[in-house]
Amino acid sequence: MFTRRTVLASLAATPFFVSTAFAASPEVFVVDGIAINGYDPVAYFDQSAPVEGSRDHALMWKGAHWHFSSAENMTKFEANPEAYAPQYGGYCAYAASKGAVAKTVPEAWTVYEGKLYLNYSDQVRGVWSQDIPANIALADANWPAILDK
Repeated sequence: MFTRRTVLASLAATPFFVSTAFAASPEVFVVDGIAINGYDPVAYFDQSAPVEGSRDHALMWKGAHWHFSSAENMTKFEANPEAYAPQYGGYCAYAASKGAVAKTVPEAWTVYEGKLYLNYSDQVRGVWSQDIPANIALADANWPAILDK
């Protein structure tokens, strides 16, 4: 069983938080220029699951390429990207609550009060989920200044 203490201890021993000493982080979490690991942000809402996007259905927004599983999802996003884009640029919501940025994985996600939040891992999502409103308040207070650290 994982407790908050064991998760935090394991995070302290691993390179969880992204070091930003060398340069500011981009506004959106990207790998090779592709947002949120190439997954379709609309699918988290409409299919309640992470669904891999396709280069066949892609658009540029906030300096990143966003991939979608269908033309319909791409059109939905294009019409209202703020409704579907993950909070904190797709960086880990828990890391943001701690004043840092960290990468995310598609499987560690939550839709809470109509917004998408991604996390570093399922383990981290478990800790973040223990008090979502407080963690959101902390992350909101840190965002976007943490990109410039």
